[in-house]
Amino acid sequence: MRLFSLLVIAFLTAGPVSAQGVCGGSFSGFVEELGREAVGRGHDPDTVARFFSSVRQDPKVLAADRRQGVFQMDFTSFARRLISSNRLDTGRAKAREFADLFDRIKAEFGVSRGVLLAFWAFETDFGGFQGDFNTRDALVTLAHDCRRPHLFRPQIFAALELYERGDFDPARTTGAWAGEIGQVQMLPRDILENGVDGDGDGQVRLRASAADALMSGGKMLQNLGWRAGEPWLQEVVVPGGFDWSKAGLETQLPASEWVALGVQAREGRLADLPGSLILPQGRGGPAFLTYPNFRVFFEWNQSFTYVLTAAYFATRLEGAPEFDPGDPAPGLSGDEMKALQRKLDARGFDVGEIDGILGAGTRAAVREVQGELGLPEDGWPTRELLGRL
Repeated sequence: MRLFSLLVIAFLTAGPVSAQGVCGGSFSGFVEELGREAVGRGHDPDTVARFFSSVRQDPKVLAADRRQGVFQMDFTSFARRLISSNRLDTGRAKAREFADLFDRIKAEFGVSRGVLLAFWAFETDFGGFQGDFNTRDALVTLAHDCRRPHLFRPQIFAALELYERGDFDPARTTGAWAGEIGQVQMLPRDILENGVDGDGDGQVRLRASAADALMSGGKMLQNLGWRAGEPWLQEVVVPGGFDWSKAGLETQLPASEWVALGVQAREGRLADLPGSLILPQGRGGPAFLTYPNFRVFFEWNQSFTYVLTAAYFATRLEGAPEFDPGDPAPGLSGDEMKALQRKLDARGFDVGEIDGILGAGTRAAVREVQGELGLPEDGWPTRELLGRL
């Protein structure tokens, strides 16, 4: 109640947000700054006060944000962990159960059912577990934390707008630790911009309605740049003696050039589209050609391994065979990957946070330093590379 009184006074005497209020500092002071900014944006002071009245910092959110070791797994291990036979069977059953809905989504937004089924499965196990973190508290906690305030601060004001519309309860709306809501896990701003009443009941209920959630997800993917009728990922076979420096998302070549280089589709033919060769575990592991739609997946999630696994699962749900894992060289442990990142950082490469995760920046740096050392430039860090550095 004391915080509520302080907020009312602060909101009624609204002023500009200070630079110090962007993140950090005392939590109550940070919330007061949010309130002043909300009033400055034109929101009613009493409404703003009610929205923030019981807000609290959630240490479990911060713990979850720092506990993402699963992304240190290699692609094959991660894919086998997430894609069980039960999840495949459930996905195929859901495709049949909601066939008319998926046909409607494809007609309106151009998004293939496998893609939405993959996100539905990975995000909430087809709606079975949507998260029990208070969404408002999670967003404010993450905005106060200075790791990514630019991402989470705007979502607070989007949640406030949803509250004003009657579509958000600050005390009761729950979801994932990072503030996503509903069966396909969308942030408040995404809901404002892409929410669809898929079941025709006059409301957009992403937690309770699969139709609302899937239609909204389809619209969001379309707005993120999804190209109707085009594939996103295809498993390929790469010949021995290949110029491995051509692998990676940085290189895009037309299908005809990949064919000329000896790259072949494992099944069927390559799509007549520009593509990038992806070797998630180097030249000895699985190989995929990614097409323009693949990059849209990164707008949903920034983890390379997660994105590739979701894209691959979407192809499985539409009939593709299980990928060939090959025989890749053993990867690095989390601690070894951190040691590698430190060495690359010391050489001037931008690998981002030293987190033990093989992300896009680290992969690009590995390819470059492999070339410098005369090693095959496949972007897969090994103990040999670590030793050479």
